Amino acid sequence: MSPASCLLGVLLLWDLMPGPDALSYFGLTGREPLMVLPLGVDDINALPPVKICESFKLKRKQRRMCKRDAGVAETLVEAMHMSARECQHQFHHERWNCTLGKTRLNMLKRGFKETAFLYAISSSGLTHALGRACSSGKLERCTCDESFNDIDNRETWLWGGCGDNLKYSRKFARQFLSMNKAEEQDLRAAVDRHNTNLGIRVVRSRVKTTCKCHGVSGSCSVQTCWRQLAPFHEIGDVLKNKYEKAMKVVSMTNGAGERAQLMNEPVGNEAPKGPKNNDMVFVDESPSYCKKGKYSYGTRGRICDKEKNCDSICCGRGHNTQSLIIKRPCQCQVKWCCYVECKECNTREEIYMCK
Repeated sequence: MSPASCLLGVLLLWDLMPGPDALSYFGLTGREPLMVLPLGVDDINALPPVKICESFKLKRKQRRMCKRDAGVAETLVEAMHMSARECQHQFHHERWNCTLGKTRLNMLKRGFKETAFLYAISSSGLTHALGRACSSGKLERCTCDESFNDIDNRETWLWGGCGDNLKYSRKFARQFLSMNKAEEQDLRAAVDRHNTNLGIRVVRSRVKTTCKCHGVSGSCSVQTCWRQLAPFHEIGDVLKNKYEKAMKVVSMTNGAGERAQLMNEPVGNEAPKGPKNNDMVFVDESPSYCKKGKYSYGTRGRICDKEKNCDSICCGRGHNTQSLIIKRPCQCQVKWCCYVECKECNTREEIYMCK
């Protein structure tokens, strides 16, 4: 089974260090192979929450949070899938295409830019899924965001002014992905924490205000407003842009017991400076991902776009061309009253695959 096919129907959380407050990893940052669940997503969500939680390897605190309320376990599954799909969408046309097999485990041992993206997209997916779950009534402990409303939740729901509850989702995500103070002395832990918080911040920064007018004959005598999370593809676009501009950092901690301070690598006489909260940071330079190895399956056999990225993805090795006959619907017409009728046309298309 390919890494991509293993992606759907998976969720794994793993605690790297013992203790009740150890750093928690989620989804794409799990330190063990992603667990392929025997059932599909819909089947898993049909199970009792306790059974879903027991299907995952969770820390004691995470297990308690997962079982605490109905809907949490299903939301964790959705967050994992959403993050994985978006990661593969963002890197579909690049050498590293967010493969989630054994190479991912090796990558997580290093502080590459790609590792930074995995942390950010995982935390943002968790935050986003929780916020939407609150407003859709899937979670018992939270409901609509009431930042713009003075009326009770039932009336807000009636008028369609039910905002995504970012306040609850941020609090839950930070608790779920918390770390202890001892780990804060470690450079990698500080980088992982920074990128995890970045993912949560990006979700918050893309919240939009949506309003709906009420009144006689279309007047706006009464206006209901609510906060709405941006589509997750938009969150992915922002994080991908931050990935492209990611800053390499080192630790400037001197004394024992001090929290690791992230600073950029100074160039010449330039004074080192710390990254901003909205910067994505990394520690190690990424490999080329051209050849099959410890961190990559290589790009041999990858499909590329001749006009856009074959030279880059194929790493200068060139590409092969294959001609295929593709069947597609064509000459579609709307038939009275309620369906569309199409013919089937054959078209010849060329695909390009890296040597």
